[in-house]
Amino acid sequence: MAIRPILVLPDARLRAVADPIDAVDDDIRALAKDMLDTMYDAPGIGLAAPQIGVMKRVVVMDLAKEDEKPAPMVLINPEILKFSDETTITEEGCLSIPELYYDVERPSEITVRYTDLDGQTIELEAKDRLAVCVQHELDHLDGVLYIDYLSRLKRDRVVKKFDKAAKRAVG
Repeated sequence: MAIRPILVLPDARLRAVADPIDAVDDDIRALAKDMLDTMYDAPGIGLAAPQIGVMKRVVVMDLAKEDEKPAPMVLINPEILKFSDETTITEEGCLSIPELYYDVERPSEITVRYTDLDGQTIELEAKDRLAVCVQHELDHLDGVLYIDYLSRLKRDRVVKKFDKAAKRAVG
């Protein structure tokens, strides 16, 4: 089990676009395991590879509740094929922006295509909490954070808070 450090705003790697994965190999499987271990330890329900400084298009999630059996998902090279017109507003948080939660509006249903750890192509229709989580994590692969959906004032406040904290940690 390898728990990796999670990058926190304002780390520039959180704003970078991740690279596609050419083949699902043992290195990718080991990365996915480390990501799941890191996510469970945090604790969180989703984690994208850029959040641990690995610029690859891999996302892990587990939306099982505390009293349910774990249901880990690994999405490699995921892409959203379809968004519903209907939207939902949900409170979101992020392991890279700890202890802050804001309401975000997103499409309530999506269709996502990805490769699993066996190299199989999967198409998944997701709605509600799963759809929100998939969209949140896939945004990380493109350098987008959930605070980007907030008003400019709120977003600037969050960025300023984390910039100050980073300066205090260095200085």
